[in-house]
Amino acid sequence: MYQVEPIGVVIPRDADDVQAAVEVARRQQVALLPRGGGTSLTGQTVNRALVLDFSRHMNRVLEVDAEGQWAKVEPGLVQDELNRHVRPMGLLFGPDTSTSNRATLGGMLGNNSGGSHSIVYGLTVDHVIEVTALLADGTRVVFGDVTPEELARRGQRGGLEGRIYREVARIRDAYADEIRARYPHHWRRVAGYNLNELVGVGIKPGSVAGDGAARGVNMARLVVGSEGTLLTIVDAKVRLMRRPKTTALDVIHYRDLQEALESSQSILETGPYAVELTDKMILDLARDNIEQAQRMGFVQGDPAAILIVEYAGDSEAEVRAKVADLEARRARARFGYAATLAFDPAEQQSIWKLRKAGLGLLLGMKGDKKPIAFVEDTAVAPEHLAEFVPRFREIFAKHDAIGAYYGHCSVGCLHIRPVIDLKIPRGLEQVRAIADEITGLVLDFGGTISSEHGDGRARSPFLERMYGRRLMGAFRELKRAFDSENRLNPGNIVDAPGILENLRYGVGYTTWEPTTLLDFSGQGGFAAAVELCNGVGVCRKTLEGTMCPSYMATKDEEHSTRGRANALRAVLSGRLPPSEFTGTRLHEVMDLCLECKGCKAECPANVDMAKLKYEFLHHYYAANGLPLRNRVFGRIERLNRLGAHLPALFNWTSGLAVTRWLLERVAGIDRRRPLPKLAAATFTEWFRHHAPPAAAPRGEVVLFHDTFVTYNTPEIGRAAVELLEAAGYRVVLVDKKCCGRPLISKGMLAEARAHAAWNVGRLASYARRGVPIVGLEPSCLLTLRDESVDLLGTDDARTVARHAFLLEEFLARERARGLELRFSGSGRTALLHGHCHQKALVGTAPTVAALRWAGFRVEEVDSGCCGMAGSFGFEREHYDISVALGNRRLAPAVKAAAADTVIVAPGVSCRQQIAHLAGRRALHPAEVLRAALSPPS
Repeated sequence: MYQVEPIGVVIPRDADDVQAAVEVARRQQVALLPRGGGTSLTGQTVNRALVLDFSRHMNRVLEVDAEGQWAKVEPGLVQDELNRHVRPMGLLFGPDTSTSNRATLGGMLGNNSGGSHSIVYGLTVDHVIEVTALLADGTRVVFGDVTPEELARRGQRGGLEGRIYREVARIRDAYADEIRARYPHHWRRVAGYNLNELVGVGIKPGSVAGDGAARGVNMARLVVGSEGTLLTIVDAKVRLMRRPKTTALDVIHYRDLQEALESSQSILETGPYAVELTDKMILDLARDNIEQAQRMGFVQGDPAAILIVEYAGDSEAEVRAKVADLEARRARARFGYAATLAFDPAEQQSIWKLRKAGLGLLLGMKGDKKPIAFVEDTAVAPEHLAEFVPRFREIFAKHDAIGAYYGHCSVGCLHIRPVIDLKIPRGLEQVRAIADEITGLVLDFGGTISSEHGDGRARSPFLERMYGRRLMGAFRELKRAFDSENRLNPGNIVDAPGILENLRYGVGYTTWEPTTLLDFSGQGGFAAAVELCNGVGVCRKTLEGTMCPSYMATKDEEHSTRGRANALRAVLSGRLPPSEFTGTRLHEVMDLCLECKGCKAECPANVDMAKLKYEFLHHYYAANGLPLRNRVFGRIERLNRLGAHLPALFNWTSGLAVTRWLLERVAGIDRRRPLPKLAAATFTEWFRHHAPPAAAPRGEVVLFHDTFVTYNTPEIGRAAVELLEAAGYRVVLVDKKCCGRPLISKGMLAEARAHAAWNVGRLASYARRGVPIVGLEPSCLLTLRDESVDLLGTDDARTVARHAFLLEEFLARERARGLELRFSGSGRTALLHGHCHQKALVGTAPTVAALRWAGFRVEEVDSGCCGMAGSFGFEREHYDISVALGNRRLAPAVKAAAADTVIVAPGVSCRQQIAHLAGRRALHPAEVLRAALSPPS
């Protein structure tokens, strides 16, 4: 909701770098802001300050004591990385944010984060043992448990540290009664500073805090949740928990949201590990999301809400018994119209991924109205939810707003977001009025306005209403004790600006719209397509999936999908001049986008950065001229066609050292990368002399023979033809041009549109008759499904798109329609690496199914992008990143595979990278399936 341009950014490598930055900021009287992934929701990670970004380098696990169950970590360590590190020890870090694959431990400490399992694990404050930090003057301190005697003794020290101890003791004594009277007794509170830690109120039962008055003070717990306003953490010692041995889910479906809320109390009596609500708005958005739609199989019917109820135990029998008890209770009380039970870990993980995607799905709503986070973090005692939420909804209705509902029923925390257009005056009026009235409602129920997302710019202005003037005075005294010059993330928690200051969007926000060759009407225009990026930062994940390869390689925000979208938005909104749209700096920002389309599927908002880059390159090269290398790679089909007249000479010449040197010098094609060879005879030559079977009982199929199958790997085309003919189809080739993918990737959109028109013109007559169009190279075939439609916008293009299938996708469809093929059933292992475009637009499930049909045991490696990305891996300035990406997971997995394992990769680029880095030949699925066919009887 907020944006502020920083004074500068420091990316420290170690604690000494941090200390140097703190001291420079102190000397120059500059504000300082420490941050991790920048995924906080309420504006506490933006400021007119020197920003310290810990996520790139200070991201290590420093020490783990498995017996003592603690870890020492740097602040830039991502939560999922810590849990992966300690998983073999049977341990985990309890608080689990929905942003766990990119949220850092420093951010969680600053925010006092919670998560789905806080009913068991509490908040981050319940897991901090001690922190090593730098004070405002650069003093390095270690804060942890301090006895009453030690508190007094440390207060006698000189300097800033001694003053802090004296002031903490004084504040405790002066405000103890007020703290006990005004702090919510429900522990699910992160609003304001943790003064309750000084007197032991509002602390989760079973927490290690104990009685603050009797134990002295845990200074680490005091500063958790202070949002960078008190100190800068450089490492932390955190508590670890025993990982449950097994879990199970019972997903209960409701026709009415209120019924879900009312039944939650009964569910809580069964001792669940988590109880999570997701409403219809999120479920409907998930159905329209490429990646999440694949996870919707567990949803029965069209529920108004679902509750995901999780149980944990030491055995499967134990959790099954707990689920059975819940189902018996549900039958007696008659709540929920259906339930999906999940005992398989993979199925459970898929359901949790859908729940965790809720925020991003909401923020990715198309149009200017968005579900805005400013009253989304309220919490009341769980028993009050069923009464609290209807009154919440009444306030929304009063101000003509609808809301989205999801969150943690287990602890009375629902993330309820009104859908508001901040670009119009009415939207700003809604924010003011709703924030004011919701604050009053929360106080009526004795709840909190912040329960895990923090205060920041959105809720700090309302803290005085929650705590009263006297406790706000105590907050200011604590802030002054730590930061008398008000330089540490100023304006958060105390002395906050108004809720509508520094908005990312507002009534003065305007954009200009470039004239585009691609069709962006489905996103509301080019600028709206950019604004789909909402900052949730899923593109910063590094452990799973494809998005974003260049960020995985560089850990540089500039080379994330979010970074590129922010740069584009800065130009389109006038923060930078329009000339920058064709400038070299924006080209640098866009350059490392591999056009993998991972964001199109894995970004909850479906930001299609590849498409945005195509359009940007079209404008950039129109203004700056088209390089020779783009002409070579963009027109690779023409080059291959010429070389195919004398393939042996072409291969010999292209392999000469002098040729490679010239190509590197003149065109920037890296000499270290082997060039693909041309086949002795093309696929089309083979097909002309090929004698098809006399009968084709299943009708015609058009084989969309791509450039690479035609000139480089005709054996794949032959295998596909023989496989399809064995299945009973007559294979037809059409007079096609290159699909246009190489042209599109190089910004040559006008030429690509001509190719698309040619191909659609020749394929449309088949598609209109229902003849399938089957392709082998994912990026080529899927161009018909995606970019050709955007380039042409015609009914014929859409008809061709509906009838275009990858080979394995087509076989899966036909098998469901009765196709029978006999395979030898070898039982061998197949290691599958999916193509990025395939994963983004289709998924790898059809390939896995086809290989299993043929009798293979399939292991799919979560290798992300192979790093080749068409011509990207051939380009001199990209070669090292390409290799780094290939060596991240793909090459090691292939090298570790047994000698008799079949390596399968549908993409030509992927097969080239595997051969180059792992020394193994990968096969196309068509080759594997054809070889596995049983001989005809």
